[in-house]
Amino acid sequence: MRSRTANWFETKIRYDKTMEDGQQKKVSENYVVDAFSFSEAEARITEEMSAYISGEFDVKAITPASYGEIFFSDNANDDRWYKTKLQFITIDEKTDKEKRSSVYYLVQAANLNAAVKNIDEVMGGTMIDYVIAAINETQIMDVFEHKLKSSEEKDNDKPEYEQ
Repeated sequence: MRSRTANWFETKIRYDKTMEDGQQKKVSENYVVDAFSFSEAEARITEEMSAYISGEFDVKAITPASYGEIFFSDNANDDRWYKTKLQFITIDEKTDKEKRSSVYYLVQAANLNAAVKNIDEVMGGTMIDYVIAAINETQIMDVFEHKLKSSEEKDNDKPEYEQ
């Protein structure tokens, strides 16, 4: 497991998909991209999906994600995404009362039990007391992280007069 903190945007695209029986059907799919702004999120999802979709598609919605961190699994069977709500437990020193603060995460797992296991694996390495308040399976198809360009790609992006 690895975790990644970033500015995540949930995007919804709509396109004509060829079904197993050869029929064309309009479908909407949800994806998550790492971006700094709405316009960058639209450009990123357009770039990523143009490699997978042969026809035209529309970006129907872009919303900032309620989570800032995603737990990625290394297991190839983990093909679903779960939105989780964790409550961190702290004790108020003045009143000695328990205080809970909620934080949302997106977790990659094969099923609900695997999602709980993956959360415990990541959070087990911390000293924070937490409770899993909610886990819900999402309709997210995939997550696209920001890729760092190699030095060769950076050189190719320079104007010709600088090379």
